Amino acid sequence: MSSRFEKHYTREEARAILPQLREWLEKLEELKAKHDKDQRRLTSLRNDGQDLGGEAVNNSVRVMGEIQSLLREFEKREIIIKDLDRGLVDFPALIGGKEVFLCWEKDEEDVEYWHDLDSGFAGREPL
Repeated sequence: MSSRFEKHYTREEARAILPQLREWLEKLEELKAKHDKDQRRLTSLRNDGQDLGGEAVNNSVRVMGEIQSLLREFEKREIIIKDLDRGLVDFPALIGGKEVFLCWEKDEEDVEYWHDLDSGFAGREPL
């Protein structure tokens, strides 16, 4: 059987990284809000026919760089963000020799659910 992922998390490994994930997700939320605000400002300037150079664009580019840097942290670890607004993430795992996802949402205290690779959140089952 070939695996879709190189890294497979145990429940303990997933639990151990939760504090870091909470921090990263919180930072991503802040950066996304900043980015949305910057985009509204740039759209407003563009609609007014003003020059789009300078600080507004520089801020937007910097924020996008920070977002990409944080997303790479998830990617390097093969942790998948399923829904950024909800803080929903999946960890590749093996259960009974079958490749599945451990599923966690930022408001949950612990990693308590799993689902098949293709079933998603709706197919969550307790561990």
